[in-house]
Amino acid sequence: MLRQTFPALSRRDAVLLGAGALTATLLRPARADTPKIRIGFWPIASGLPFYAALELGYFKEAGLDVEGVKFAAANQVVEAMIAGRVDGSANGVASAALGLGEITSPGLFKIICSNPTNKDFVLDEVLVPKDSPITKISEFAGKRFGSGPGIQNVTLAKIILEKNGIANPKIVELPIGQHVAALAAGQIDGVYTLEPTGTIGRLKDLTRVLEAGVIAKYVLGDEHAAWYGGSATLTSDFLAKYPDVAKLYVATYAKGVQIVKEHAGDVRKYLKGYTGIEADLASEVPMSDYRMSYDFADKDVAAYQQFFDVFTDRGIFTRHIDVAPLMYRG
Repeated sequence: MLRQTFPALSRRDAVLLGAGALTATLLRPARADTPKIRIGFWPIASGLPFYAALELGYFKEAGLDVEGVKFAAANQVVEAMIAGRVDGSANGVASAALGLGEITSPGLFKIICSNPTNKDFVLDEVLVPKDSPITKISEFAGKRFGSGPGIQNVTLAKIILEKNGIANPKIVELPIGQHVAALAAGQIDGVYTLEPTGTIGRLKDLTRVLEAGVIAKYVLGDEHAAWYGGSATLTSDFLAKYPDVAKLYVATYAKGVQIVKEHAGDVRKYLKGYTGIEADLASEVPMSDYRMSYDFADKDVAAYQQFFDVFTDRGIFTRHIDVAPLMYRG
């Protein structure tokens, strides 16, 4: 059983923040002048480190006043960051939406963590109704195919279909929470979606996964490639105004990542309330991988860059975005 206490510091966190200063901070309550930190999230499974850190009291024990703000689409999180209504994003918020935010408002954010996924660490998948006769993606020609809302989801859905021989695909945008119902009702024939949607549909006996890890395979060209499709961030304004608070927040967020990596079976229940999954079914949900920004090696930056370059090549990004300077280094 997990105890709701702050885990022991790793050496990396001690180096990042200074062990003495961090320990002192963790042992005192939040000061009156500590800002409320509002973090936008999209209700998908890869946000689990943030959900767990909130539910286990990690932020509170660190003296931080953190509030999660749910949005129906990733682009809404980014719009809120630009407007100053939230101070960053949780894992799972679409990296391409963040890239568009960087183009609209240069220097908007720094990435503190990202969630690489592929065939082994599953987040993305194509679903069909349980009794659908469709057996492969190429059979969606002439069919109604859906995706989540926003430019990242629609673009990726189009690429998946194009790579399977379907020219000029048309995509039906639907909130992710409606994907299972839309398939079951026959409104669409298939959907590109994100977990826990596939798990919800399977456990309700309404849908089946046609193929998982589709972005690594069809967009990046290798089913085992790391797709950095979602990222946790802090806005540059927040980092400039509250550098010490930001460092503490990043270290505490890393504790959420650590508990998910080491004890996913114990913390999956915290998907309840943040996503559409119920706690008693959460053990079925596959997990993303996670990588803190200070752990990014050159190959990780290159993999993230490859994904951004897809959007540049397709003319969705109006300029090249260099990923490396976006990484928070403390």
